Amino acid sequence: MRIGLLGTGPWARAAYAPALAGHTGLRFAGVWGRRPSAARELAERYDVTAYDDVDALLADVDAVAVALPPSVQAELAVRAARAGRHLLLDKPLALSVAEARSVVAAVDRAGVASVVFFTARFQKEPEAWIEEQAAVAGWFTARAQWLGAVFTSDSPFADSPWRREKGALWDVGPHALSVLLPVLGDVRQVVSAAHGPADTVHLVLDHATGASSTLTLSLTAPPAAAGADVELRGEAGVTLLPGSSEGAVPALTRAADALLTAARTGRPHACDAAFGLRVTEILATAQSHLATTTA
Repeated sequence: MRIGLLGTGPWARAAYAPALAGHTGLRFAGVWGRRPSAARELAERYDVTAYDDVDALLADVDAVAVALPPSVQAELAVRAARAGRHLLLDKPLALSVAEARSVVAAVDRAGVASVVFFTARFQKEPEAWIEEQAAVAGWFTARAQWLGAVFTSDSPFADSPWRREKGALWDVGPHALSVLLPVLGDVRQVVSAAHGPADTVHLVLDHATGASSTLTLSLTAPPAAAGADVELRGEAGVTLLPGSSEGAVPALTRAADALLTAARTGRPHACDAAFGLRVTEILATAQSHLATTTA
C-alpha cells in the first residue's frame, strides 16, 4: 500500500515519518505540508516526494496518515476519503461534533478503512491489559489521571495553538477515554466537570455498565508530577494500567498494521473514525459542562 504523510510538525517528524518509512507493508510515497519548505526538508530525509498540492499527493497514494491539528485534519480527512484513500488519523478526530461526523460520513460513503491513533490502544502492554479487563465483569469504579507537562517544560508541543486554546481536555482526554470506554462501556452521562489549576479539568462519568469514573487531565502539571495512571476497582479487585516498554513509533507501526487489515478485510477496527466521533461527542459534552461552570 502506498501511503502519504500530511503534516511536517514535531509529531510528524518524531513518530509518523519514521513509522511509515520503516513499515514493511507500506511504501512511504510522499509528504505534503502547509509549509512547503518543511515538506521538502522532511521528504529529503526519507528520500520521498514533496508535494506542493495535496490533491496531487492523494492521486498518487492508496492511503494517507495525518499528523496535523485536529481542525485541519478533519477537513483533509474528508477530502482524502472522498478520493477513496484509507485514513490513518490522530486524536482527537476533530474539535467539534459536526466536523467529526463529516469525517465518519465521508468514510462510510467511500467505503474506506480508518484508524485513529490512540497511543495506549496500540502499545503492547496497555493494549493487552485493556483487552483483559474488558473481559472482566463487575467493575465498580475507575480513576484516570493523565497529567502532562507540555506547558511547564521544554516540550516541542508547547507552541501548538490548538493545545493552547483547547488544553488538556482535548489533548489527553482522548487518551483516557480510549482506555476507559472498552472496559467500562460507553459514557451514558457526563455527571460533572470542573476546572482545576491552569488548564487542568476534572470529570465524573457514568458508564453503560453502571460503573463510574473520575478523570483528572492536565498539560500544566509540574514535570515531577507528570504521568498517566488508570486504576480499576471492582469485584475482581484492583488493577492498574501498566506502563509501556516502547515509544510511539512501534505503536504507530501497529496502528498501520490495523489499517492494512481493515482495508484488506473490510472489517472496521475498534479505533476507527466512528470511535473517534464518540470520543469527540463526550469531550464536547464535557466542554459544555465546563462552560456552564465558568459562566
